Amino acid sequence: MKSTHIIILLLIAASFAIIVSMVGDFSTYQTFETAAEKPGKEFQIIAKLDTINKTMEYDPIKDPNRFVFYAKDESGISQKVIFSGAKPQDFERSSKLTMTGSMDGETFKCREILMKCPSKYENDQIAIGS
Repeated sequence: MKSTHIIILLLIAASFAIIVSMVGDFSTYQTFETAAEKPGKEFQIIAKLDTINKTMEYDPIKDPNRFVFYAKDESGISQKVIFSGAKPQDFERSSKLTMTGSMDGETFKCREILMKCPSKYENDQIAIGS
């Protein structure tokens, strides 16, 4: 075999190894329970704001980069969440939250929140006449 063929085969093997290692890093959405099993590892969790007997804590004068709330994930587990940032506008109106962060003891330390706001067309009905 020529040395160029060997180099090409090594480059193909290296690129294949890089692709396989990257595929393992793509995360799917998890629950608070699976995040608690691996504290410190970052996960994405889809949840809803839990306001039943739970209050939100945000004091922009005392600490503008600390927002505490409770969220309930898709498996029904309610968890205390500490967001390192300002309280997002219209946070209470969001229908779903996609949070990126990690578990730290009994709390989920969130570094990023994506909110899905309810559609203004969700409850509208369209009547089609003949």
